[in-house]
Amino acid sequence: MERTPHYDQYIAILREELIPAMGCTEPIAVALAAAKAREALALPPESCRVEVSGNIIKNVKAVTVPNTGGLKGIGAAAAAGLAAGRAELDLEVLSQVTEEEIRQIHALLDRCPIQVVPAQGDQIFYIKVTAEGGGHRASCEIVDRHTNITEILRDGAVLFRGGSAADGGPHTDRAVLSVEEIVAFADCLEPADAAETLERQIQYNTAISQAGMAGGWGAEIGRMLLDTCGDHITVRARAAAAAGSDARMSGCELPVVIVSGSGNQGMTASLPVIEYAKELGSSHEDLLRALAVADLITIHQKTGIGRLSAFCGAVSAGCGAATGIAYLQGGRYDVIAHTIANTLAICSGMICDGAKPSCAAKIAAAVDAGLMGYQMYLHGGHQFVGGEGIIRKGVEDTIASVGRLARQGMRQTDSEILDIMVGR
Repeated sequence: MERTPHYDQYIAILREELIPAMGCTEPIAVALAAAKAREALALPPESCRVEVSGNIIKNVKAVTVPNTGGLKGIGAAAAAGLAAGRAELDLEVLSQVTEEEIRQIHALLDRCPIQVVPAQGDQIFYIKVTAEGGGHRASCEIVDRHTNITEILRDGAVLFRGGSAADGGPHTDRAVLSVEEIVAFADCLEPADAAETLERQIQYNTAISQAGMAGGWGAEIGRMLLDTCGDHITVRARAAAAAGSDARMSGCELPVVIVSGSGNQGMTASLPVIEYAKELGSSHEDLLRALAVADLITIHQKTGIGRLSAFCGAVSAGCGAATGIAYLQGGRYDVIAHTIANTLAICSGMICDGAKPSCAAKIAAAVDAGLMGYQMYLHGGHQFVGGEGIIRKGVEDTIASVGRLARQGMRQTDSEILDIMVGR
């Protein structure tokens, strides 16, 4: 089959987006900045200052930082990066922490004052960690996305300067994405071109989902769904994604493959599709194609929304999962376009109030909405149409509307959420 016009770009987008991370990505980004600052300082830190935007505060406040002995918060993430971070490992910066280093993290918190201050300006994603020791000062700044290091300084001297907020994003332009071409891309995908990326997603995300299902993590949403709602595939699809979040939000020390900078979104987009592939007896090749659809539809929606927002990213990923499931069962552009519109009409009002155990329940609700949107169209061709609420004629216009709602319309909502969370 002939390749689509942007085939190589789509492969590149999958490789850029589907990367491993251990722990919730916002505290891990703080730990990464701290590890880079510590590396530049080259001395034991005696004090630390962490400047972060409101969305970073929101997404770090209540989530457990892995390999810290159960610590939560920005100070804990910074201390972990300073004491034990492997700066070269990016979003797996805390993946090799030893038991002795966990003790060192706690000791550092006792002896090294860590000041957390809101960053000035209106940047949505901003982290700057400054470490001081031995009369020297070093800092690392991350802007716009979790690994986009824009500057590393030591005593005012520039050790590294990278992409700016404007041009520091991933190299491949997401504007090439469209629902129609995503479906066509999956049809012509040569599995070997994306196998390493997608198979790692299957392996990592399945493992943490199984850990969550084993119990003892968070509110055990995944186990509760199976215990109370039965073993139907629609229940298993929701439970698998929720269980992964149960574990991850509560400090499980297993990596996940993220999508759009989020492990929760990476699990939500992929795990329901994997469950359906098992149920249907789908071939491995068909599963890879369906995952490509789910991931790229999620990324396409999130491009207009941004990495962080008051709009819950599980909605985009639950919608993406539903399109992957539709693809597995023979649905193509028409079915997938209506699945997207129906899903976004159902649950686009879900807010993001930070990373924490309740994310698992939101994920289950988002996957449920996606499956409902798909089943609506599958049974009787029912659809929500342009002019009804925020739905517009044409799936691309609907995706753009939701992006506008999330990026612009919910900006004040984001501020109110943060004020409520910090007790202002």
